Amino acid sequence: MKNLIFGIHSVEEALNSSQEIDKLYLLKGSDNPALQKILAIAEEQHISTSFVPIQKIEKLAQGNHQGIVAKISPIQTVSLEDLVEDTFQQEHTPLFVLLDEVTDVRNFGAIIRTAECAGASGIIIPKQGSASINEQVVKTSAGAIFNLPICKVNHLKDALYFLKSYQVQLIAATEKGNSSLYDCDFTQPTAVVMGSEGKGVSHAILKMCDQRAQLPLLGKTDSLNVSVACALFLYEAVRQKL
Repeated sequence: MKNLIFGIHSVEEALNSSQEIDKLYLLKGSDNPALQKILAIAEEQHISTSFVPIQKIEKLAQGNHQGIVAKISPIQTVSLEDLVEDTFQQEHTPLFVLLDEVTDVRNFGAIIRTAECAGASGIIIPKQGSASINEQVVKTSAGAIFNLPICKVNHLKDALYFLKSYQVQLIAATEKGNSSLYDCDFTQPTAVVMGSEGKGVSHAILKMCDQRAQLPLLGKTDSLNVSVACALFLYEAVRQKL
């Protein structure tokens, strides 16, 4: 596959260059010092890693893999500082989307597609614990990923603090909300925080948000798919701006 690098020297060179790596696969149980060195670099750069059996490594890479495969990101992400500063220099009202450990690539791709269509300023995700930016995400986004800035941060809480310093209001989408989506004011700079498929927005992140907004659910089902819920939040922002 063209988006894979394998072999100790090749992966180490990629880590030490400007090449953006989305995920590392290392041979489970290996005590190779060279792999341990690469793992330390990956941890320092907050790159997601998985320890997998030899069968997985060999399925990914046909050749002298030496127990390691790196998956290259199909896009170049932007820094949080550049994203926010560039957005505030534009005329439209900033609207950011933060994903708190959304792990399903189809949900991620669908959110990117909706966010781009809704005129969002960018999407912010943590480097670890999120869906990989792979071909499935690109496909599900219908190519929208190439038209919307994506930012990876070491810790989502730091991103929230940074956004607060720019007077961006933080709205968490949660069924534990104390207000309705339709009570939110999206005419001011806003960041919408969406939670993971299983747990929703984490407690630590919820505590930092200015509002906890919920969608009215009139049926017996107690929640919506995260990509659908995100679409409803973003298009309420569009409705208010229009």
